[in-house]
Amino acid sequence: EKRIEHWLRFGHRVDEQILDGRRRISSFAPGSIFAFVRWASNDLGATVSRVDIVRAVEAGSPFQTLPFVRPGGEILLRVDSWPRVERVLRAIDVIDALGIDPADAAPEYWRHLHHRISAGHEPRSYTREQQSAWLKRRQVTS
Repeated sequence: EKRIEHWLRFGHRVDEQILDGRRRISSFAPGSIFAFVRWASNDLGATVSRVDIVRAVEAGSPFQTLPFVRPGGEILLRVDSWPRVERVLRAIDVIDALGIDPADAAPEYWRHLHHRISAGHEPRSYTREQQSAWLKRRQVTS
């Protein structure tokens, strides 16, 4: 406790198995998006800070692997180091403040956020207009 922490920041679970007071196994429907945060420290401070935003894949589809996610998923965003993780968490909070569930935000936005943060640039904020366009596009392609 307080040395290694893994948690889901957002996502719609379809199943959850409780292993004990601190550990659970969460399952997500194919196509759903979730954020997985990992953090570890020692006596000198944080040693690992990471956030991955992942889209669950259909059985038999290609996927990328990442620790603690079985079998893996389509990684939309992957950042490490606390300053970058903090920027992602703030971006998620902004989407929440718009009244939009981050799990329902456009996958393209998570890729945009990943690329801008990785390049050291300021990302654009997510907007209600982007959300509306994403929902319409998703409706047409379903």
